[in-house]
Amino acid sequence: MPTRNADLSAFATGLAERLPGAWTITHQAHAEYEDQFPTTNRLWDVGHVGYIVSNYVLSHDALLHGPENQQLYVSDRPRYRHQFVVAPLEPDGDGIKPHHFAGVDEPNGIVVPNDPARAAAHVARRVLPRYQHALHKVLRNAADQPEPPHRLGPPQVSQVLTLTLYADGALGAPYKSVPPDARATLYAHGFQYTPHQAAFLLPASYGESGRALLVQAVAQQLTAEGIGVNLRHSAPTTSPGLPPAAAGTVRAHHR
Repeated sequence: MPTRNADLSAFATGLAERLPGAWTITHQAHAEYEDQFPTTNRLWDVGHVGYIVSNYVLSHDALLHGPENQQLYVSDRPRYRHQFVVAPLEPDGDGIKPHHFAGVDEPNGIVVPNDPARAAAHVARRVLPRYQHALHKVLRNAADQPEPPHRLGPPQVSQVLTLTLYADGALGAPYKSVPPDARATLYAHGFQYTPHQAAFLLPASYGESGRALLVQAVAQQLTAEGIGVNLRHSAPTTSPGLPPAAAGTVRAHHR
């Protein structure tokens, strides 16, 4: 017989008895709204159940503990007295970290009728296969890559080219600062040697976008050859003004 929506305990018990494998139940009552967070923060759902726990105060819920560390969250569906919601919980523990969930699809929960037999059939068909697949993938990720895949810093290089964007719009580098092995690459990508400035400069005629593409090409080629590339702005330069005249030093000249 269908249960009443208020009898979450009876529904959860009937559901657990009909799911495949051995399942046990933990009932939870919440005196305060915040009491539900330790459980609902682990919901593996971005649909109905996630919406409900984010927008309603739920005074109670039930946890079903099943084979291979599976856990299902069961609660009322507010405003629908003939329905409940069932959703998987994310695995927890010291060995489970956020990067283990990268690339794993949310298994999500579902809305079920308040008939435990029908609800168990829906959960077994629509929730458990996706949940088991996602759970196994997370646990495999935890075993294969316990620590986050932090990016490594660049290797040390013996030669570095620093290109400078000067205040007057010129882009280039002083000749003496350019590693000899980088000069041919600069020539090949449009840089020109300007003798009176003793510098390799990229002509402004290429335009802003064109120069950006050429600098990117230079950087890709040189870094592939083991030469580091930096791009910097020149420090602003100001010409010192004339010192103020001291009092009494200005004299009129009379003929």
